Amino acid sequence: MSHSLAIASVTAVLRHTLENGLVAQGVTASLGGDASVSALPPDRITVGADEKTQLNLFLFQVSPNTGLRRPVGLPSSKTTLSARPVLSLDLHYILTAYGASEYQSEILLGHAVKSLQNVSTLGRDQIRTALASLTSTVGGRMVPAPLAALAASKLAEQVEDIKIESQFLSLEDMSRIWSALQARFRPSVVYKVSLVSLE
Repeated sequence: MSHSLAIASVTAVLRHTLENGLVAQGVTASLGGDASVSALPPDRITVGADEKTQLNLFLFQVSPNTGLRRPVGLPSSKTTLSARPVLSLDLHYILTAYGASEYQSEILLGHAVKSLQNVSTLGRDQIRTALASLTSTVGGRMVPAPLAALAASKLAEQVEDIKIESQFLSLEDMSRIWSALQARFRPSVVYKVSLVSLE
């Protein structure tokens, strides 16, 4: 069962998956340069004349998943007052592409969508490998404190599979999101990641 690091761990694993997907697809040749992947609020991304070619993965909503509402360690037919409920969540991300030149954001978004389509489920081994890679201090590598904390994540131990599904929003719904973010609109795709269980 995962615990309080689960949400951040999912974001880190998704970012790692996108980075590896871009490398595997040789995106630098299509773009004419490197591209990075960040996990920042969109209003913190530099746009305009200094805009870089990058993807940004932003968690904009967390909602309850009603698919798993049984107490931990008990079958669904047996419930006691002392049983601890499982908090099951769906995580909603907006994946945005930025580009310094024409067509770069569209090329980058296309590669990102393909990468996530190829990985419709985050498996235990994939989660363990990604978190081990991200938190490794081998060779004296300095790891920022928030990322280092994910080494203690138990995300890979949760029973349920973690699924990645694209969500197609209307222009009105997408406009509402961007208005709430108070950032300049860029080509984007929305994903739902479910379910993430917290004990």
